[in-house]
Amino acid sequence: MSASYLRIYRGPEETVAPTLVSSNAGKPCITAPLSEVLPLLADAVNSRRTWLSDFDDDEITLSADLYEVLLAYQYYRRPSA
Repeated sequence: MSASYLRIYRGPEETVAPTLVSSNAGKPCITAPLSEVLPLLADAVNSRRTWLSDFDDDEITLSADLYEVLLAYQYYRRPSA
């Protein structure tokens, strides 16, 4: 009979480490890939997590091209008259 080995699961291995930077207001900020953050935010919105309202006044920084795509998406998803 072969010996069993237990391994400790420490979560997924990070391929891209978040970067800590300071904002203009002196608050610490993290730069992370959108692919890491978006699924978590989408799940929180779909699950109607109340903690999201704590961040209603927070600002986020988007790249100009992503912002343009979001504006176009917002325009084209409007219901037609």
